[in-house]
Amino acid sequence: MALGALRPSPLVEQATRHLREQITQGHWPVGTRLPGETTLAKTLGVGRSTVREALRALAGAGLLQARQGAGVFVIATEPAEDWPARLRRAAVTDVYEVRMLLEVQAARLAAERHTTEDLTALRDALQARRAAAARGDDEFVDADIALHSAVVAAAHNPVLTELFTEFVPALRGGLIDLVGLLGLRSADANPGDDSHAALVEAVARGDADAAGRTIQAELEQTLARLRTR
Repeated sequence: MALGALRPSPLVEQATRHLREQITQGHWPVGTRLPGETTLAKTLGVGRSTVREALRALAGAGLLQARQGAGVFVIATEPAEDWPARLRRAAVTDVYEVRMLLEVQAARLAAERHTTEDLTALRDALQARRAAAARGDDEFVDADIALHSAVVAAAHNPVLTELFTEFVPALRGGLIDLVGLLGLRSADANPGDDSHAALVEAVARGDADAAGRTIQAELEQTLARLRTR
């Protein structure tokens, strides 16, 4: 497919799409040096700044690499899979194992770093989880995740918070399936209430060891159920 002048619309998006097509369709194989910005801008009928942004986007997708003094080269013909996509594709047990690593440390840090506002949020989230016991599985799982999110937030580590946020969609689907398939709420509409209450209280009294042990035991129990479903 030959390059052609673009219509005036979101030009960066159009330029990115056209250049991506040239790469994915083999017009520029891996190892090829792309034409310069001036040439690409003239061919596409856009400014050099638009081309520059498009090249930056394609580099971010793992298709291109700028080499100092040499130019921009094709390094792949398929975009790199982003982290959320990998999590969606991963087995929920694998996701859960990593979740455990994050949350045990987050609980320990929360016990050491929590503020008065954090404790209020934790206790509110615990009550919301209890209230959700009277509702459907989706709402109960959402309330459960909200409580765990409040623990992570109380650790006051933005990297931990962002990582946990990335895990939530994959966790949510797996937990809803688990609750439904195994009928975990058939005998007790609010399973795990004691352990979650113990976790909140361990954080509140600043007992990092107890907080870590409590959440690890609770998550290990859920992981065991995931493995046998």
